[in-house]
This record gives sequence, structure tokens and C-alpha cells, in this order.
Amino acid sequence: MGEQARVGVLSTGADWEGRQGRGSGVKIADRVCLLMGRGMEIAREEGLRVAAGRSLKHATASLFRAGTYYLYEHTMRERDEADFLPRIKDFTFRIVRSNEEADELAAATGADFRRRFVRARRCLDSGAVAFCVFVGERIVHIGYVGLTEEAKRTVDPLPYRVDFSRKEACTGGTVTVPEYRGKGLMAYGYFKRFEFLLDNGIIISRNAVAKDNVASQRVHAKFGPKTCAEGRLLKVLGLQLWRETPVRCDDRR
Repeated sequence: MGEQARVGVLSTGADWEGRQGRGSGVKIADRVCLLMGRGMEIAREEGLRVAAGRSLKHATASLFRAGTYYLYEHTMRERDEADFLPRIKDFTFRIVRSNEEADELAAATGADFRRRFVRARRCLDSGAVAFCVFVGERIVHIGYVGLTEEAKRTVDPLPYRVDFSRKEACTGGTVTVPEYRGKGLMAYGYFKRFEFLLDNGIIISRNAVAKDNVASQRVHAKFGPKTCAEGRLLKVLGLQLWRETPVRCDDRR
């Protein structure tokens, strides 16, 4: 792989969190309330043990995090929606572009998907676009598109480069509720995101997938991405190191 790797600069946690939070409009007390609401939602739907486990994982990740990621480049092109339809019935799909639209949707349905995915409020405040799948009034899948650097920081804070000035965008923040996993929702969500980007003149979509996330890699393979680099993250007590090494497709093992 003899090409030179790119190494990111160590940053303090305060700087990193500050850069993530610009434009969020959500105060610390509000975030605590949102997180508590999410915990109650998860406890009701998936049980107290699952909610407690996720809370512990979130707290641990704020102190230490290490991972290796494939950095994907997707070229936008026309695709047939029939090839990506999920294996569920009676679902509805919505694109939500702002918290005002989310408020209107909550008022109309009586359910606010931001209670289940509290990150959604911050993403929408930053300018990111949410792509949501509902079964009845319940959200079962969500993913985001970032069309600006500010939006990218909330969609995916990993510091890989996206050249928004050259009609690139970033996709990420994909979550499917457990009982609906394995039904094709991630593939359908990416189809809808890529369709949206193509319609809006975007040429390239970039995103990161954890090297050990085989299920996500299989979904991305359906869209024929280029694996342009391997990124390594180390975050300890607020200090963060990011390193990118360019790879070829045949370098992946």
C-alpha cells in the first residue's frame, strides 16, 4: 500500500465537542432531558437491560474509543427502486429537512421520532436531512445526508474529508430498530438518499463504515462503492488521533 498516510491532529475533547455542536441550539439541560427521554423510550420498547447497556456504552465511548473504518466513495447514478424495496408491508417513507418539519409531523401523527433518535434534533439543526421509514406512527429506520461541513459533523464526526464545493456530500447516522433489522431497510434508505443526492446535482457521496461491521459492508456493496482509504481512530480522555491510509480494492482483507 506504499502511499503516504494522512494523520489528523490531536484535538481536545472541548474543541471536538464544540465543533460538533455549532448551530445545534440545544442547551446542556435540554440534551439531558432528551437523553432521558430516549432512555425511557428504549426501555419501554426493548427493555431496561438494553437501555442500561446502551447508556453504559455511550458513557464509555466518551472516555475511550478506538476503531478502524473503510472510507467509501459512491458515484451517483440512476437505479431502479424495485431492486431495493424492503421486506416489510405498509411502511411509509418521509424526508424531513428541519425541526420545523419534524414538529409538524409530530403534531399530525401524535408521535415525535426525535424522542427515539434524540440525535435527530441536533442533525436537523445543523442542516442535515433525515430519511425516515415508519410503520404506522412508529419510526423503524433513519439515516442522514450532510450537504455542508457543519451538517457532516453531526451526521458523522469522523474527520475524513468531503469536498462540498465539488458537489460531494456525506451520508451516515444510519439506525434501524432491532426487530426490523435484516429486512432491507438500510439498503432502501441508502437508495432513497442516493436518489435525493442525484436529484440535487450531487456527484459523489462519502461515508465511513466500521471494518468489523460486515452487515453494513454488504449493504454498501449493493451500490458498488470505491473503497478509497482505511481510517483509524483513537480517542482517549478527550484527545483524538485520526489516520488515513489509501487502499486499493484488492488490499481489503
